[in-house]
Amino acid sequence: QVQLVESGGGLVQAGGSLRPSCAASGRTFTSYNMGWFRQAPGKEREFVAAITSSGGSAYYADSVKGRFTISRDNAKNTVYLQMNSLKPEDTAVYFCAAERATWPMSPSSRAAEYEYWGQGTQVTVSS
Repeated sequence: QVQLVESGGGLVQAGGSLRPSCAASGRTFTSYNMGWFRQAPGKEREFVAAITSSGGSAYYADSVKGRFTISRDNAKNTVYLQMNSLKPEDTAVYFCAAERATWPMSPSSRAAEYEYWGQGTQVTVSS
């Protein structure tokens, strides 16, 4: 069992930055790839970024590539999402999620592949 708790969302002006984090419980954090997803009002949940269990590789949605960086600290059981150059269209609830790592498969961009989810943190970008 893995429990995930996000924090670090908030309100920021366009062009600003935020760094949500996601703390995981349990001793098996390094067995999981970690992903960030987001869901805006009236829209489906969409993939944002994912990182392998070791932290060696990261993957991004085209909409955030070059602006967002996912990272993890396995000693702290924590994954981060550094968000720069934020745009109003980035406004959403951001969720972290854990997918059991299956080498040599890359982390999935499909929400259905992720077994554990946090409660979400709101990110609002004003224009």
